[in-house]
Amino acid sequence: MNNIAVQLQNITKTFGKKVVANKDVTLDIRKGEILSLLGENGSGKTTLMNMLAGIYYPDSGHIFIDTNDTGLQEVSICSPKDAYNLGIGMIHQHFKLVDVFTATENVALGLDRSIPFNKKQIAADITAICNRYGFKVDPNKKVYNMSVSEKQTLEIVKALYRGANILILDEPTAVLTPQETDMLFEVMRNMKEDGKSIIIITHKLNEVLAISDRVAILRKGEFVGTVDTSEASVEILTEMMVGQKVTLEIDRKEPVNVQPRLVVNNLTCINKYGVKALDDVSFVANAGEILGVAGISGSGQKELLEAIAGLQHPAKGSSIEYVDPATDESTQLIGKSPLKIKKLGVALSFVPEDRLGMGLVGSMGMTDNMMLRSYRKGFFFTQRKAPKALATSVKDELEVVTPSIQTPVRKLSGGNVQKVLVGREIAAQPTVLMTAYAVRGLDINTSYTIYNLLNEQKESGVAVIYVGEDLDVLLALADRILVLCDGKLNGIVDARTTTKEEIGLLMTHIREEEHNDD
Repeated sequence: MNNIAVQLQNITKTFGKKVVANKDVTLDIRKGEILSLLGENGSGKTTLMNMLAGIYYPDSGHIFIDTNDTGLQEVSICSPKDAYNLGIGMIHQHFKLVDVFTATENVALGLDRSIPFNKKQIAADITAICNRYGFKVDPNKKVYNMSVSEKQTLEIVKALYRGANILILDEPTAVLTPQETDMLFEVMRNMKEDGKSIIIITHKLNEVLAISDRVAILRKGEFVGTVDTSEASVEILTEMMVGQKVTLEIDRKEPVNVQPRLVVNNLTCINKYGVKALDDVSFVANAGEILGVAGISGSGQKELLEAIAGLQHPAKGSSIEYVDPATDESTQLIGKSPLKIKKLGVALSFVPEDRLGMGLVGSMGMTDNMMLRSYRKGFFFTQRKAPKALATSVKDELEVVTPSIQTPVRKLSGGNVQKVLVGREIAAQPTVLMTAYAVRGLDINTSYTIYNLLNEQKESGVAVIYVGEDLDVLLALADRILVLCDGKLNGIVDARTTTKEEIGLLMTHIREEEHNDD
């Protein structure tokens, strides 16, 4: 009996004349297996899967699918509808759900209109799928009331309802707690036992080793090879991805000369819906240490950093004091714009979550984006020598892949855009450095480069606030970890002695007792 569910032969995809996303890729995906797809930024992982999902069409090559256990048949996948008809479903990192609809209504979207809409029957079918694989979905629950984990589960159920036997999950654990990740993995194993083929795109190598049967690796758009997970290690996978040995250690030093740099008291922020995005949060960020911030998506991380940067207007009674390292005098930042904060001599750098919306101007090249930090010092169009040198330095040191430093940054991959932003903010020599998901979308080699840069900032006396998704990294990089849950401070723990399980519980269950920043 044929055990191949999908076969890709000599797949090539280019964008424009210069960018080769995939080159002559040949890959098999077996029935009843979990296959991890690994590669550095720009290696073509998502592009390859987008062709299987009907979002892109290959320039050349062949795709074969076994849909009815009758053997491989060559197919042409021109749209996501074609993919669904062939039993292929892709769960994207950014969910495709309608917030005001229930789970049942979201599943029904896009179904054949010639078939009468039977809401009761669809809800019963959803429940049957959940019982079969171990999902937990309330068919009548509105999406806007769901957690991130519930939304992801609904996306998978939606694909299964439409008959998917081949599921592609793009960064499925990026915003999940350890407990939610364990639940997802258990469901994935149940689907595998039922004969489903599952492909996961991820950067988390420990999770790859925990859940997958085989690992397929791409490098610079080309297929490197596959390895059985039972014979793999983090070091082996990294070397295959990068093409050379990489040291996967975060060199965390003990903090020295620790002094308060930011003192936050009773910080409350109200969002545009009138809901408290942050609720009475108090803590101290110290010079010479890295303060990690953990929490499921939407727990107030964004509002916290933006309030400190002067981009949010906190509620009355909130206080954010900056302690000057030269004079030990405190300055209240509440009510001051980013420009006023800068004029006060507060050296604050901020790497926001929205790279192109807030951090960089997409239509500008690297040089002009470097100038954004200093254009008020002189005439904008003549002071180009230093920004150009900085752009060249960032490009070389962080290995930014770009045709030139004048190429608009919106044309770069997400990982390379992040390198430009992080490089610029660190080069500003801050006393406070805040980063929101600094390594999101970055390959493992570049991620460790960023971790080392943050440690260098810490050792030079900078107060670093690091908002991250990967709890393994937070435990290895941070000195203390501040945990947010539904906008509340749910604890500040010692990163050297806490566990992923403790942090995961703090991320999901509000403590009743008061917390003090010891």
